Amino acid sequence: MMRLPVAAASVAMLAFLLAPQVLAADQQPNPQSNSETYRQLDLFGEVFERVRSDYVANVSDQQLIEAAINGMLTSLDPHSSYMNAKSYSDMQVQVQGQFGGLGIEVTMENGFIKVVSPIDDTPAANAGLKPNDLIVAIDGEPVQGMSLADAVERMRGPVNSTIKLTIKRDNRDPFDVTLKRAVVKIQSVKSQLIGNDVGYIRITSFNEQADSGVQSAMKSLRDKAGAKLTGIVLDLRNNPGGLLDQAIAVSDDFLDKGEIVSTRGRRPEDAQRYDAKPGDITNGLPMVVLINGGSASASEIVAGALKDHHRAILLGTRSFGKGSVQTIIQLPGHGAIRLTTARYYTPSGRSIQAEGIEPDIVVEPAKIEKLAEAQMPHEADLRGALKNTDPGQAGNKPADKDAKPAAATPDNTSPSSTVDASVMGTSEDYQLARAVDMLRGLALFGHRTPE
Repeated sequence: MMRLPVAAASVAMLAFLLAPQVLAADQQPNPQSNSETYRQLDLFGEVFERVRSDYVANVSDQQLIEAAINGMLTSLDPHSSYMNAKSYSDMQVQVQGQFGGLGIEVTMENGFIKVVSPIDDTPAANAGLKPNDLIVAIDGEPVQGMSLADAVERMRGPVNSTIKLTIKRDNRDPFDVTLKRAVVKIQSVKSQLIGNDVGYIRITSFNEQADSGVQSAMKSLRDKAGAKLTGIVLDLRNNPGGLLDQAIAVSDDFLDKGEIVSTRGRRPEDAQRYDAKPGDITNGLPMVVLINGGSASASEIVAGALKDHHRAILLGTRSFGKGSVQTIIQLPGHGAIRLTTARYYTPSGRSIQAEGIEPDIVVEPAKIEKLAEAQMPHEADLRGALKNTDPGQAGNKPADKDAKPAAATPDNTSPSSTVDASVMGTSEDYQLARAVDMLRGLALFGHRTPE
């Protein structure tokens, strides 16, 4: 019975904190609404006290309050949550570009943890995790019943320690993947010159270095290619997003004018619009933007802005479809809350929430295999084929059936259709190859993307 005043005090404190928010949202006092709020807070106090006194194990008041707050937030949407002081500190480190863990962006879906995107060159990517994989268990413990924050916390741990994730992929039976945790250092922007004429820029996440990284990458490409630079491929595939201001800045890098994105919250007066400033760091070079199902949030802001302004051709597959904006609200001494405060809209006024962005040209990922020339018959191989009698043609020589084709020699004076393997990994990247072909076609015919 001595615990009752504590519960009552908790209710009084919560009522004091929450009642002003009710008034602020409604803008007018409503005694009936306030009365209902106090009644619900009494219910909370009663449940809180019952758990403290009767639950099978001892649970601290802090754990209960934090769990209640997190439950309130996670019930709103998959992206709102509570971060205690440690989680908030970890998040601050992450957006700065370095953190410990697996290097995986996740969300909650139907009680499971869904992979939005693994980050390049991290344990998650190296282990072969893919967008849309479902994590159904962590170290053998089912994730159903866990909050997203709990699951993320379990996936973090000391560097070099191992963790076992149980993965459900498509219609396959669940399988286990063992990963070793590492310090994840995100180089958010990578670039390379393909051939001697096409610039390739990949943004892996929109952390604090994204915009400066893009500008540095563009300068490096110009230094290498000079006047031969004919187009830019901006690769946003499997980019889970990040900071809104960085998405706006990167979009502005490639736009001379016009709206980049607008956000609309609960109150009309909170709507904001962000416009591009004069200056395109590519000087109007043709662009292709690569997107897929792992391109989310900030990636979709950039892709949507460049598409709606006809600044770039989008190629790949439909993006993830996260069209909401989260605000980090610090709670002094108690961490912070991540709260969904607005929806964002592309320059055409379209929300992509749960819809995603459709590419201009749909290109599914595929592997290209070169067929052996020896297996493909030519005219000269046919029995009784006429010989070429034109003395000006090399083909007048009889075919040497035992001769092997000479190895192809790269010609640095003309574009090659083969994409640099160091960009793509061990097998050719079909989507990237098509993007490069498209840019070279535009350059060949003197076309630019429409203004």
